[in-house]
Amino acid sequence: MQSPESIDLLVCPRWLIPVEPAGVTLHDHAIAVRDGRIVAICPAAEADARFAPAERVDLPDHVLIPGLVNLHTHAAMVLMRGIADDLPLMRWLKEAIWPTEQRFVTPDFVRDGTYIAACEMLRGGVTCASEMYFFPDATAEAFEQAGMRAVVGLTVIDFPTAYAADADDYIQKGLAAHDQWRGHETISFSFAPHAPYTVSDKSFERLIALAHELDLPVSMHLHETQDEIRESLAQYGERPLARVARLGLLDTDLVAVHAVHLQNDEIDLLAAHNASVAHCPTSNMKLASGIAPVSQMLARGLRVGLGTDGAASNNRLDMLQEMRHAGLLAKVASGDASAFDAHALLRAATLDGAAALRMDETIGSLVPGKAADMVAVAFNAPETSPVFDPAGHIPYAADRCHISDVWIAGKPRVRGHSLLREGNNELLRRIRVWQNRLRTSANGL
Repeated sequence: MQSPESIDLLVCPRWLIPVEPAGVTLHDHAIAVRDGRIVAICPAAEADARFAPAERVDLPDHVLIPGLVNLHTHAAMVLMRGIADDLPLMRWLKEAIWPTEQRFVTPDFVRDGTYIAACEMLRGGVTCASEMYFFPDATAEAFEQAGMRAVVGLTVIDFPTAYAADADDYIQKGLAAHDQWRGHETISFSFAPHAPYTVSDKSFERLIALAHELDLPVSMHLHETQDEIRESLAQYGERPLARVARLGLLDTDLVAVHAVHLQNDEIDLLAAHNASVAHCPTSNMKLASGIAPVSQMLARGLRVGLGTDGAASNNRLDMLQEMRHAGLLAKVASGDASAFDAHALLRAATLDGAAALRMDETIGSLVPGKAADMVAVAFNAPETSPVFDPAGHIPYAADRCHISDVWIAGKPRVRGHSLLREGNNELLRRIRVWQNRLRTSANGL
């Protein structure tokens, strides 16, 4: 008789949704992990006979899913949560956010804010985030400290901020951060031009050349509001997507953030170039930007992932909420109750987000050979009972408070609903320090 195979971890949930293959929910299966990778997924009885785990985790009332991928956030802006509620986008930016950033944003602000945001995301099952903000060095340090995966955007804007003086300065500082963190196991980079209305043709051309040279994806706010489109038509004589397409940006595996106002031919253009959309439904609603045509995107083959945007415009970094809002908006906008169903929502929040970041060979689904980024959702409370369809419960019944356990590369980050690297008291202390500093600014808005 063959001896059991030694592994590091065996997780035994009641249900397991691997995302690949699509639409599958496994009952009473176990997932075996060694050296941070998934070794096997098999019936629990077979796993008991086959493996000798150093640690076994039984989850009798839980569903196990892949780690969630937040395809768009501004993590450090968690420190500005609620500072300028109930304003439309451009007033929100010009009257509140940009002046506050100019006054307060420093490496310490970014490091602390990003770390606090990472802890919030981990507790909500997010194991990887695509980030866009200033001071990428400090951002990377914070995500590393939290033990979370991140694709750190190298932000470029054509006007000065507390971080950089001009587009060349943004690019040089970003490239220095990229070089410093090159080859890191959990931290990688993208280029993140802010938006067509804040970046010149000259800066786009340089970024596009660098993206090809360094083989980095590009993430950018695009077609977020009707005002953005009207201003582009007035200034350039073409819509923003047409402009950046003419410049060659669609040849860079673009992640188009928001993409609320797309025509069918524009959806086809993005799909033909293997672009992705980072759909941020809660932020879009809160800023009154509009309802993205997600049903048309999916029908026309355009990849859609989900993002929270920053906590200053959401105000939660909660991917379960994004799944719920994305599904409900798609149904009401299309008049089709089957639009963006539960399995498709989970795929958007995992595998499609990973694919947009060129990480789908490593994360995004529970498949042997991939990293063991896993999330357990407990269905043992009255509000999550009874359970007829675990997949449907994730967006429609569960909240992030029901997430009990989170692993990244097989290492626990959340256990029994509690963060393992930081306690709430320390996080709240850091938040209070920054709240006191920003209070005068907030009261003046």
